[in-house]
Amino acid sequence: MKSVLIVEDNFAMLRGLEDNFKLKGYQVRTATDGEKGLNAALAEQPDLIILDIMLPKINGYEVCSLIRERNLQMPIIMLTAKTEESDQILGLDIGADDYITKPFSIKVLLARAQALLRRRQVQEPPVYEFGNCQLNVTNGTFKRGGKEIKLSPGEFRLLRLFLERAGNTLTREEILHSVWGYSHFFSLRDVDRFINNLRSKIEQDPNNATFLHDVGKGSYKFELS
Repeated sequence: MKSVLIVEDNFAMLRGLEDNFKLKGYQVRTATDGEKGLNAALAEQPDLIILDIMLPKINGYEVCSLIRERNLQMPIIMLTAKTEESDQILGLDIGADDYITKPFSIKVLLARAQALLRRRQVQEPPVYEFGNCQLNVTNGTFKRGGKEIKLSPGEFRLLRLFLERAGNTLTREEILHSVWGYSHFFSLRDVDRFINNLRSKIEQDPNNATFLHDVGKGSYKFELS
């Protein structure tokens, strides 16, 4: 049975979310403020977190950031009434996997939750190795030449996607939707920006890439050798 932690301070919405996730067979844990939500996430490490942004004590951005700082990689879907592009980009850039604006369809939320969990069920090695680099998907760390290099949550998910799909050509649209989901305002240019940043961290010479190649027409391919 998959477990979900729902952190929401609106009691009526919390109850509705709890009931619907239980009907779908989830084990549900709830919290009504950011502090309790963070403690529950760290102690119980659920399979999925539904996280409101406007919370008492600690807001959702801080909760998400602190969870990722502990190298916990469970999917996080953020809920908010905010519609500004900068707010959505911030949520995704600090480590959220998807972003849903209120009001929303519970069926859409459940479908996105299931899609995120399906992606995590795909068997993958705990550590990917390429060249002198290692990406540890268990503890969320990246090393090059034995030295740990900090990746942002977006860069981590981007590299993980490329390693999962090594040898395949991926369009910017595929990358955008796989890494940042659908409910956001990230642009295709943002994809290029993240890829350039990632190259600077994984390549010996970013201008003469060994692994992460631009194959034209807005597409990229990751080669392990």
